[in-house]
Amino acid sequence: MNKYLAIIIAVLYGAEMQGQTLQPAPRLVVNITIDQLRTDYIEYFSPLFGQDGFRKLLEKGCVYEAASYPFSPVDRASGIATIATGTTPYYHGIIGTRWLDRKTLRPVFCADDPTYYTSPWRLATSTVSDELKVSSHGSAIVWSVAATREAAVLSAGHAANGALWIDEQNGRWRSSTYYSTKTSEWLKAYASLHPIEIQSPKNGVKRKGNVSISAVDALGYVYNDEVADASCNVVTSTAMGRDDVPDVLSITLSAAKENVTNWQVEMENVYMSLDNTIGKIISTVDNEVGADHVMFVVTSTGYAEEVETDLHQYRIPTGTFRIDRTANLLNMYLSAIYGQGFYVEACYGNQFYFNHQLLEQKHISVTEILQRSQEFLVMCAGVGDVYTSERLLKGNSDILRLRNGFNVATSGDIIIDVKPGWRLLNEETQESYTSRASFVPFPIIMYGAGTKAQHVTTPVTVDRIAPTIAKSIRIRAPNACSSEPLF
Repeated sequence: MNKYLAIIIAVLYGAEMQGQTLQPAPRLVVNITIDQLRTDYIEYFSPLFGQDGFRKLLEKGCVYEAASYPFSPVDRASGIATIATGTTPYYHGIIGTRWLDRKTLRPVFCADDPTYYTSPWRLATSTVSDELKVSSHGSAIVWSVAATREAAVLSAGHAANGALWIDEQNGRWRSSTYYSTKTSEWLKAYASLHPIEIQSPKNGVKRKGNVSISAVDALGYVYNDEVADASCNVVTSTAMGRDDVPDVLSITLSAAKENVTNWQVEMENVYMSLDNTIGKIISTVDNEVGADHVMFVVTSTGYAEEVETDLHQYRIPTGTFRIDRTANLLNMYLSAIYGQGFYVEACYGNQFYFNHQLLEQKHISVTEILQRSQEFLVMCAGVGDVYTSERLLKGNSDILRLRNGFNVATSGDIIIDVKPGWRLLNEETQESYTSRASFVPFPIIMYGAGTKAQHVTTPVTVDRIAPTIAKSIRIRAPNACSSEPLF
């Protein structure tokens, strides 16, 4: 009896192992992040799509329909960093595109590097491509291509072969000396053969050279074809996906258009063009590497920049919360309690930064002054809630998303949540935004390399993308990633 049982177990185990070996690891992972992509727009414009882009992904891919980010707020930089690392800003440190440096009290850009001009050195954890480099002893090929430099370097990670983006000053393809010198040699040859025509955001006239960062941001979708062409060229020229060592190519596209007032009309060209671009990438890479050897991962940065509207004319409750004035009032209030001093050293965005050196000199408890400040600020018009650093660090479940978007080293001591419909204005810097608790629907799509076609309605978060890729290519997940794979 035991003999027959052992035979049955051996047969079943052998069948299971055979099933596992039938699906080898993909030779190439193409990770496509689309800035401000929305599911509702995809659905609305779907009758206009061809067969090789969105339609192929939705019909033949594994589609997670209800994706979200596990932290707030989200922008392009923080979203891409989370996709790459499988964790939140609480660990990877990229709380946004810019934040205030506590030492200099000046805004810093997330991809700035004092040595190399641009690099991922502010990214505090490993990425899935970093882990691939470690696992393969450096033999894996890792590249990233985007229109903006923060998208390029954050998705590339620390150990990539190269990252390419469109220079905001001259409109040419650029990389960083942080990466291999071979990258510069290849890039010079490619850029000379593929000059970029820059479209002016003001008058629509195309020209070469001299494009500002605002132009690249506002017309990001215009450069999708250039990003796609460069990405496909990288696959060909670097022989990605040609051996059994997996490679990773990260691509950032855009579904963003500035000052949209009628989305049904204005976004049609954006999504039709995006559909063609995605189809071109899939077809080219499949032909180069083989459809069975490539896994495509497609998702969104999960936020949407909306046009500010004068709500007064529609009698919708609104107002203006002036954060710099409020900082002055808070300093006056705290001076009345603790003596004269600039306790709030600076404000940036919706955050207050305290002078910790002054607090130490005056022997003032941080816990006490944060509590008093919170009590004062919640009384101000337009304030919905006040989150102190200590409150966020406790990480209670009701504010977990905000806690995940907080970072001890880079975030402020107090974060102001302005009431929906209210405008937050910094009169000193003229920065402003209108608070809106908007939901942006977007998917996570896995396609190719034997991935089963299905639609999953269970809500999932994008921090599960990195461990899913890691599992697929048989490596460990990034070092701050604790999320489970999607499958």
